Amino acid sequence: MTQTYTLSNGVTIPQVGFGTWFIEDEAAAGLVREAIAAGYRNIDTAQAYGNERGVGEGVRTSGVARDDLFVSTKLAAEIKDYNEATAAIDESLAKLGLDHVDLFLIHSPQPWADFRGGDYAEGNREAWRALEDAYKAGKARAIGVSNFEQADIENILESSTVAPQVNQLLVHVGNTPSDLIEYCRDKDILVQAYSPIAHGEILGNPQLVAMAQRYGVSVPQLSLRYTLQLGTQPLPKTTNPEHMRSNLELDFVISDEDMAALEHLDAKDYGEHSAFPVFSGK
Repeated sequence: MTQTYTLSNGVTIPQVGFGTWFIEDEAAAGLVREAIAAGYRNIDTAQAYGNERGVGEGVRTSGVARDDLFVSTKLAAEIKDYNEATAAIDESLAKLGLDHVDLFLIHSPQPWADFRGGDYAEGNREAWRALEDAYKAGKARAIGVSNFEQADIENILESSTVAPQVNQLLVHVGNTPSDLIEYCRDKDILVQAYSPIAHGEILGNPQLVAMAQRYGVSVPQLSLRYTLQLGTQPLPKTTNPEHMRSNLELDFVISDEDMAALEHLDAKDYGEHSAFPVFSGK
C-alpha cells in the first residue's frame, strides 16, 4: 500500500490505484471512501465516467488529507480543441470540488465513435497544449495520455513543451502490449494498467486458476501482481470491500518462468463488455 512509482517530473504515485469505471455517480462517494479506508491512496476517474462529482465528494470526505491522496481524471476523448479542452479541465475541477488533480490525461487519441480510426493528430496537439497550460498553472501535478499508441505519443512529443508522464493502457494477463510498454519505458512514461483483471472475464481461466493455486493467491491477486512485475501501475475496480482489501495484498513474487508464460497468454474475450470500443475497436 505504501510503495510508489516516481514519474519523470519527480511526482510520486501509489503503485496500486482504485478504478471507478462503471461506478454510478450516486454510489461513487461511498465506494471511494471505502477504498480509501481500505488503504488506497490513488483514485482514478474520467469525464466520460460521469462520476467526477461523487468521486470528488468521496475524496473530500474521506478523512484523509488531500495531500496524501493521488487523484486522476481524463479529458473526454471527443475533445480535440484547445478552448474546449481548457473549459473542460476547469469543469472537471469544479465537479470534483478540488483546486487541482494529481494527474490529467487525454482519454483517447480518437473519439470513441471512431476509435483507432481517423487522423486526429492536430486535435491531440491542441488538447495537449491545454493540458500543458493546466500543468503550468498548477491545476494538474502531472499530465499524460490514455490508449495512445507509439505514433500518437510521437505526435505529441514533436510539439510539446512538457512530455507525457503517463500512458494508461489496457493491460492484463492475456493482453500484454509488450512493445508499447517498452517504448513508454524508454521514454520515461509510466504505463498504468486499466482493467487489469479484464472485467473478471479471466477469473475462470484454467491456466490462471492453477497458477494462482500454486502461489496460494486468488486469480485477481495473481493478475495484479503480474502487472506490477511488468513495471506498470494497475487500476483495479471493485465495489466489494473484501475485494478492495485483497487487491492490495500482493506481497509475493511471480517466477520469471511464470511471468513469461503469462506474458504470452492470449485471452481477449471480454464477454458482455466486448462491444466497448476500448476492447473491440470500431
